[in-house]
Amino acid sequence: MKSYHDIGGEPGGEVDQTHYEYSLWELRVDAMLRLLSSKAKVMTIDELRRGIETLGEDRYDKERYYGKWAYSIAALMVEKGHITQNELDQRIEQVRERMEASL
Repeated sequence: MKSYHDIGGEPGGEVDQTHYEYSLWELRVDAMLRLLSSKAKVMTIDELRRGIETLGEDRYDKERYYGKWAYSIAALMVEKGHITQNELDQRIEQVRERMEASL
């Protein structure tokens, strides 16, 4: 039986071919992956893929491409002990507060 992320060979509908400008957060996620997997050798692309494939069907379907990367990178950093879940949650809350204050 195929897993929810294995959509190879399934009808997917139309592919949007229009030019897409990456947002700042997407560029930052891409840069983080490159730094963590190449220069720092903290994680591998295979680990990123495993994290994406284990997001759960709802999150996998809901998130865009770089959103999946961000969740996977965060989970791997907690899994490997580079940051605790509590530290990550606190940092996310600080960012949310900063964003809300700027609106």
